[in-house]
Amino acid sequence: MTNSHPPRRPYESLRRMAQAKQTHADIADAARRLFLAKGWAATTVREVAREAGVSVPTVYAAYTSKVGLVRALVDAADLSADPDRMIAELEAARDPRRQLAAMAGYDRRLFESAGDLIVVIREAGRHEPDLTSVYDDARRIADRTRAQVFAGWPDGTLRSGLDLTTAVDIYAALCNIDVYKTLCIERDWSPQRVEGWWIEALERELLRPAE
Repeated sequence: MTNSHPPRRPYESLRRMAQAKQTHADIADAARRLFLAKGWAATTVREVAREAGVSVPTVYAAYTSKVGLVRALVDAADLSADPDRMIAELEAARDPRRQLAAMAGYDRRLFESAGDLIVVIREAGRHEPDLTSVYDDARRIADRTRAQVFAGWPDGTLRSGLDLTTAVDIYAALCNIDVYKTLCIERDWSPQRVEGWWIEALERELLRPAE
C-alpha cells in the first residue's frame, strides 16, 4: 500500500520562521523610509504595506498599528547601537572615566545610526500622545541606566555638591540628539570627535578633579 501523503519538506517550520522575520524586517524598513521622508502624520499603514510589498492586514498582524511600528523601530535603533557592548564595557571598567566613555560611545552609535528617526518620533510626539509615551519611555530607560552607573561609584567620585539627580540631568544636557546634530551637521564635526568631546566634558562636569 502506497502512502498518499506528499513527503514533508525538511525544516519547513524553520523556513516559515525565517520568512516571517524577513517580512517583519521589510515592513520596518519601509516604515522607517516613509517616516523619514514624509513624517509620521503623513504616512499611512497602506503606504507602508505598498512600500514593503505586503498586504495591509500583514502589517497589522506584524505590528498591530503605526505606534507598534514605531516601538519596533526604537528597539531596532537600540540594537544598532550595540547595547551589549556598552554593558560589557561598563562591567569591565573599574574607573568611572571609562564607564562614562562606554555610555558616551553608545550614545554616539545610537545617534549616528538612528538620529533622524529619533527626531521624527520626538516631533510627532508633540501632537500624538501615543508617540509621546514612546519617546518618554526611551528617555526614562536611559536616565535609569545612568543613575544606576553613577550610584555604583564610591563616595566622593562626583563633584562636590553634585547629587545623583543633577548628575543625570547634566549628562542628558550634554549627550543628546540636538547637541549631536548641531556639531555634526552645522559645525561639521565627525561623530568620533563628538564622542571624544562628550567624554572630556562629562569628566569635567561630573567627576571630582584628581588631586
